Amino acid sequence: MKPHLTPIDEPNFWRIFLVFLLPLIATNILQNLSGTINTVFVGQMLGVDAIAAVAVFFPILFCLMAFVIGLSAGSTVLVGQAWGAQNVEKVRQVVGSTLFMTFIGGSLIAIFGVLAARSILTALGTDPDVMHLSLPYVQWMMAGSPLLFIYIIYTSILRGVGDSVTPLIALGMTSVIGLCITPVLIGGYFGFPKLGIIAPAIATTVGYFSVLLFLYFYLNKKDHPLKPDRALLGHIKYDAELSKTILRLGIPTGIQMITTSVAGLVIVSLVNQYGSNATAAYGAVNQVLNYIQFPALSIGIAASIFAAQAIGAGKADSLSKVTKTALSLNIVITGILVILAYLFSKYLMALFITDPDVVVLGQQLLFIVVWSIIFFGASAIFASIMRASGTVTVPMVINIIAIVAIELPCAYLFSSWWGLAGIWYGYALAFVCLCMMQGLYYQFVWKKKTVEVLI
Repeated sequence: MKPHLTPIDEPNFWRIFLVFLLPLIATNILQNLSGTINTVFVGQMLGVDAIAAVAVFFPILFCLMAFVIGLSAGSTVLVGQAWGAQNVEKVRQVVGSTLFMTFIGGSLIAIFGVLAARSILTALGTDPDVMHLSLPYVQWMMAGSPLLFIYIIYTSILRGVGDSVTPLIALGMTSVIGLCITPVLIGGYFGFPKLGIIAPAIATTVGYFSVLLFLYFYLNKKDHPLKPDRALLGHIKYDAELSKTILRLGIPTGIQMITTSVAGLVIVSLVNQYGSNATAAYGAVNQVLNYIQFPALSIGIAASIFAAQAIGAGKADSLSKVTKTALSLNIVITGILVILAYLFSKYLMALFITDPDVVVLGQQLLFIVVWSIIFFGASAIFASIMRASGTVTVPMVINIIAIVAIELPCAYLFSSWWGLAGIWYGYALAFVCLCMMQGLYYQFVWKKKTVEVLI
C-alpha cells in the first residue's frame, strides 16, 4: 500500500487533534447534562416514585449500551482504517454490516424487552409500589431502543472518518427535542394528551427518529462520505467476515463495560454501609468526576480514530506521534480540570448537596481521588491506541484485573483501616496501577509487534 497524506503528517498535528477533540468533549458533556435535566423534569413534575421508576431502567440501559458501544468500538476502528486507506467502498461495507447487525440485534432486544419487561423488573427487585410506573416506562424505552442503537452507531461511525461536529449537532437536536417535548407530554400542555411516566420515553424515541431523519437529508445535502444514499444502503446486509471482525474488536469493550458496572454496584453497597450522608457524598463526587473523566475518555477516543487512520494509510510508524500528542493533551486538559476541582471543590459539592457537613465530606473524598483521573486518562489512551490495531483482549484483561484484583479488594481492605476514605484510596490506587499496567504492556510488548491493517 502506498502511503498518502493524512492528518498525522501535518506539522501542527496537535491542533488538528484538538479541533476534532473539542466537539467530542462537548458531545459527552451535553449528553450527561440532557439526561440530568430530563431527570429533573420527571422528579419535579411526577414526584419521587417516578424518579424511582425511571432509575430502575438504568442497569438495563447499561447492559444494552454495552452491546451498542461494543459494536461501535469495533466498527469505528475498521472505518478509521478504511478511511485512512482512502477506500470509501470498504468504509461503506463496514457501515452497512454494522447497521445490519444493529438493526437485527436491536429489534430482537426490543421485542424481548417489551415481552419480558415485568419479569426483568421483578428479577431486579423493583419495589411493588412503583411497578405500575416502571413497567410502562421500560416497555416504551425498549420499544424505541432500535432507534437509539442506530443513532449511537451512526454518530460513532461519523467520527471514524474524522467528523466530530455532525454528532454534536445531532445530539444538540435530540437534547432540544427531548427537553421541549418531555414537559409538554408529562403535563398535557398545548392540547397534547397527558402521558405521565411514559412521556420521557416517547420524547426520547421521537427525538432519535427526528434526528435520524435530519441526518439523512443533512448528510446527503453536504455530500458527506457517509451519506445514506443508495450506494451505502445497498451495503446494509449480512457480511460474515466483517461481522466476525467487528464483534472480535467490540465484544471485549462490552465485557469491560459490564465489569465496570458490576464493580460500581459493589462499591455503592459498601458506601451505603456508612449511612445516607456517605451515599450523598458518593453521588456528588461521582458527578464531578464524570465531568473530568469525559475529556479524558474523549482524548482516548480521538487517539484511537487517528491511530486507525494512520494504520490504514500504511503509517503505523507514526503511531507514537498520536500517543505523545494524546498524552500531552491529557496532562494539559485533564490537569487543568483537576486543578479547578481542587480550587472550587466547595462550590462543586454545593451544587449537589445542601448539608454543610456533607459538603465537607464530599470535598475530602474528592481531594483523595481526583488527581488520579490523569492516570485514568493515560490508561485509556494506551488502550485506545492498541485497540486501533486490533489488540483488544489484553487491554480488556488488564482493565478487569485493575477492577477485580485491585479496586474492589483494596476498597474493602482500606475501608476497614481508614473508614469511608479508604474506598476512595482504593479507587486512586486502581487508576494508577491500571495506567502502569497498560503503559508497560504498550511499551514493552505491543510496540514490538508488527501492526497490520485489519481490513
